[in-house]
Amino acid sequence: MAALRILLEPSSWLQETRTFARALRRSVSRTSSGLLIVGTPDEEPWHLAAHLDQESQLTGIPGLAPTLVRWAPPPGAPPHLRVGLTRLEEARRGETLFVVSPEAAPAPLLERVHDARRVGATIMAMDSGDPDLDDMAHECLNVDPGLAPVSFDAAQHLVSAAAGEPAQARAGMRARLARALDAISGPRDD
Repeated sequence: MAALRILLEPSSWLQETRTFARALRRSVSRTSSGLLIVGTPDEEPWHLAAHLDQESQLTGIPGLAPTLVRWAPPPGAPPHLRVGLTRLEEARRGETLFVVSPEAAPAPLLERVHDARRVGATIMAMDSGDPDLDDMAHECLNVDPGLAPVSFDAAQHLVSAAAGEPAQARAGMRARLARALDAISGPRDD
């Protein structure tokens, strides 16, 4: 992750990822159990959910631990893996709905997102430039496969890592990295 960040640092894309992650972190800081994460019928964001759960544990921010909402939970699945779409219908003010959609969001998902927003849930969207979903989102991060310097999966890793990273840690990491580079190559002559 650190190497990827170093490679992406000169681009504005990494800053956009961090801005989105900070907005997610601010949104979930208002509640300890209000982050819902949902994908499409073909792409469930279980991997991102696992990383956000890990960041929640590492940072002590309970709101980062998401509830994975699934389109068709299998019978007999463990409780944390059998939360279905009806949970979106129960969304309320103070909760955050994080929609992760590498393809155009299907109409049933858009309807549920609209309903959740109408009752006061904060909508976050990570997609590949879906205008219908972006119009409903309070914050969105577009990962256009033709323009983004990383894959949709790599972008999910960047978002989860940045969501668990406090602002002062970023400054500290940059300072440590600058000192390491100076030690290796010598200070810059500007």
